[in-house]
Amino acid sequence: MHAYLFGEIESRASAGADSGPGSKNNMTKYLPLISAAVAALFVAACGQQQPQAGWPTPEVGVIVVHAKAVPIVREASARLAPTRASDVRARVPGVLQKRLYKEGTMVKEGQLLVQIDPAPYRAQLAVATANVEQAEAAATNAKVTATRNRELSKQSLVSKRELDDAEAQERSSAAALSAARAQLDTARINLSYANVTAPISGRASQLRVLEGSLVGQGEATLLTTIEQVDPIYVYFDQPASDFERLQRAQAAGAVDIAAGKAAEVHVIRTDGTEYPTVGTLDFSDYSVNASTGAVAFRGILPNPDRLLLPGMYVTVRVTAGTLKSGYEVPQLAVQRDNQGAFVLVAGQDGAVAAKRVEVVSSVGSNWVVSSGLADGDQIIVSGLQMARPGMKVKPVPEGTKPAAEAAQAPGPESAAKGS
Repeated sequence: MHAYLFGEIESRASAGADSGPGSKNNMTKYLPLISAAVAALFVAACGQQQPQAGWPTPEVGVIVVHAKAVPIVREASARLAPTRASDVRARVPGVLQKRLYKEGTMVKEGQLLVQIDPAPYRAQLAVATANVEQAEAAATNAKVTATRNRELSKQSLVSKRELDDAEAQERSSAAALSAARAQLDTARINLSYANVTAPISGRASQLRVLEGSLVGQGEATLLTTIEQVDPIYVYFDQPASDFERLQRAQAAGAVDIAAGKAAEVHVIRTDGTEYPTVGTLDFSDYSVNASTGAVAFRGILPNPDRLLLPGMYVTVRVTAGTLKSGYEVPQLAVQRDNQGAFVLVAGQDGAVAAKRVEVVSSVGSNWVVSSGLADGDQIIVSGLQMARPGMKVKPVPEGTKPAAEAAQAPGPESAAKGS
């Protein structure tokens, strides 16, 4: 048995081993190494049992929120449609002679687009004109005869039957003249239909038939389509539940719902950029779609550059109204769990608390919170990973350089010495 500083180590010879002086010398040689290893293990164990030094209070970035009037913005997928659209058709049969407009360009109302062979209709007009002249001559002769017979009848120089026949001829010829004039009007209309003009101003699509084709046989052949895209319609839907919630909030006096031209409509294109012109709400349905549970809305938007095209899908942001008292909170500060949305708030004493909030809208990169916060709350927006409800933190205004980084940063004097 040998005594050492940290205890005793007993050395015994193994069974059958030589216990001579040589063995004792070998054991003596390894004893310092064994005692050093035991000492190291003991020191490590003691170090683990000692309490760790106190960590500094973590710094977190906070912003102070104040209640104010905040716009309520709704975002939805939308589809663009022309404000007016017209199908241009061939209203008379004939051979399409030529196209007189550039496909895909803007045309004005009354502009000549397509010409159908007018020769047959000019001939019909000439025949109708001649028929009118003939009917006018017959009507004039019948009127003269009837007038003369009426005078002679007073003198009893013609019979009653002759007078009746003359007056009947007068009426028949007048009717024939009216029919001839109607046929003349029809011939003129048909001739005018040979020149196909634009019924509205807008963008004309490509011609649907080839030049030289026979059109208008049995039905009015579709030639092209004109769409008016300035202004342009924006169709979108909103959940009926959200619409109902806004109405209840308005009845409670918490929200002012925008109506008509007061409701602004912003269009966000597929690349994320906002279209420069702002539209207004034009129509809202009073019935709910049974299959989707949504209410249909329509906005109207100026499109002077005609960059927005019918059929495009865009994102629309609508200013539905104004929350009279709300808070704008950065989106990164709002967290969610299975119970809903919450934010972490630093008290005046640095204690962290979680507050449940109700998010009603978004403005830019901020959420609009209607309830759950108090005026002057310090909301933690950075350093959230170091903050837990109940612990102490050091709140600093967001954007302020942390104290640890400020201490590590070289001052003017050290910078001068280093240079």
